[in-house]
Amino acid sequence: MPNIKSAKKRVKVIEKKTLNNNMIKSAYKTAVKKFEQAIEAGNMEEAKTLFSEATRKIDQACTKGVIVKNTAARKKSSLSKKLNSAIA
Repeated sequence: MPNIKSAKKRVKVIEKKTLNNNMIKSAYKTAVKKFEQAIEAGNMEEAKTLFSEATRKIDQACTKGVIVKNTAARKKSSLSKKLNSAIA
């Protein structure tokens, strides 16, 4: 444990930021899982709405710096491919 006052503060700040990042990451992972479950169930109308929500959550995670821009693009692309192949 740190002894210096500023180091103690940094530990607190990092803990708060870690919790926030985990919350954002969990939200986008949950959105992706719901989308994939809708695809497996064959629910295309629901899958379309969940796709837009999942991409929004991925973009939000990217904006907040939780995931990198290229990772977000790759995840959105793979979701798009899944949706298009399920529709076709």
